[in-house]
Amino acid sequence: MQLPNCSRIWPLASSTLETKLFDYELPEGAIAQTPVEPRDASRLLRCDPLEDRAFRDLPDLLERGDLLVVNRTRVRAARLHGRKVETGGAVELLLLRRVDPERWEALIRPARRIRPGIELNLGSISGTVLSEPDRGRIVARLSSPEDIEEAIAAAGEVPLPPYIHETLDDAERYQTIFARTIGSAAAPTASLHFTDAVTRRLCQRGVDIAEVDLQVGLDTFRPIATDDTDDHEMHTETWQVPRAAEQAIRETRERGGRVVAAGTTVVRTLESAAIGGGMVGAATGATDLFISPGYQLEVVDVVLTNFHAPRTTLIVMIAALLGDRWRSLYQHALDHHYRFLSFGDAMLIERPVNHR
Repeated sequence: MQLPNCSRIWPLASSTLETKLFDYELPEGAIAQTPVEPRDASRLLRCDPLEDRAFRDLPDLLERGDLLVVNRTRVRAARLHGRKVETGGAVELLLLRRVDPERWEALIRPARRIRPGIELNLGSISGTVLSEPDRGRIVARLSSPEDIEEAIAAAGEVPLPPYIHETLDDAERYQTIFARTIGSAAAPTASLHFTDAVTRRLCQRGVDIAEVDLQVGLDTFRPIATDDTDDHEMHTETWQVPRAAEQAIRETRERGGRVVAAGTTVVRTLESAAIGGGMVGAATGATDLFISPGYQLEVVDVVLTNFHAPRTTLIVMIAALLGDRWRSLYQHALDHHYRFLSFGDAMLIERPVNHR
């Protein structure tokens, strides 16, 4: 089943939402630069009731019959280094998404003097620029004597978010334990906390696990640049809900369980696939769904998420789930030295809205 692009925005009926409403002061020292070890040693802020917990406590906080839905996407080694064939000038290509078997959307640096037709030597990968740069974004044709995904995996580097300045000794630490399908430019970070031990305890608790796909784009990290959120151009991401996930959600509804989304990417996926009655349809599609205050969740009951940067679409989603209370919860996290953003700690938002 193929669904059309999903473009649904639910602003408050009374007025537009000013972006400054979603700003807060995030100290540089609160941004986690390295992940904790082991993964499940990270902290977990439970919102209702307000409790400071450890992530490994998650199985005790969910209920028998719940369904945890995770994003199984894998981060592509999307940062490629090379040179212009004509001049030998160094270039860096950051792959954002695969448009078709040959064409890729990418960021190129430096973008100055880049024009259509320029040939790139990226090691075992040959590239041709097909479009004029738009704020550094281009479309390029890539080819290799070997499978292009294998060539990228061999030649590329896994890109970390721009606010992380440390390097990882092991690039796999920026992959979740569920990562299988290559396609993302960034990790679904709420799932970085899971370990095999936590998933085993979830199963013993009677919590099922289902998988979906959403290819995370780098625009996730970009602050909203407009004064009003309504004027923000939402990025589009490709998603897939397999038949197994559709069936798992149906069975969860039948037994009265809750659907627990591991991260904002899963929220966007399930809400984009909603067909009514708290159900989803197995499908593949593209979504630019912007969840903002006034939106009523159709599928998701519980959200597990990290702490997000100010003035981003992600913090707007949190405000949609929590109302004005998001500010006091974030302040609690800052006051109690929680770690923020991709390698930071997590929060558990239970029954943010009653969608049924």
